[in-house]
Amino acid sequence: MMIKNIDHIGIAVRSLEESLPLYTDTLKLKLEGIETVESQGVKVAFILAGNTRLELLEALTSGSPIAKFIDKRGEGIHHVALGVEDIEARIKELKQSGLRMIDDTSRKGAHAADVAFVHPKSTAGVLYELCEHALSKEEKG
Repeated sequence: MMIKNIDHIGIAVRSLEESLPLYTDTLKLKLEGIETVESQGVKVAFILAGNTRLELLEALTSGSPIAKFIDKRGEGIHHVALGVEDIEARIKELKQSGLRMIDDTSRKGAHAADVAFVHPKSTAGVLYELCEHALSKEEKG
């Protein structure tokens, strides 16, 4: 399986409005944009941090996975996203190697990327997200 890079690190926050000043004012990182991903029940802010991004995740509803995460664990690192090519093949490879997937096929995430999550019970408690951007697919032809 070819991992291209760490695409981003997802950080669960209670409020983007309250959390953003730490990143933009104090740490002097650049806010790339904010978007809502209804299908995942989150509002996200992408922050450029060198050659990777931080993705701040705010729950839209009390029943969303991010709200449940914060209720159980508090704010903090939620997942590590790995940039991949041919996400469907990567999902198949991981399943064949014995890893448990949350998503058996990819779904749309922020920035219109195709994403799929690996269950943290298969990866020593770390939630990994596979992430393939539309640009990667176009480059493949």
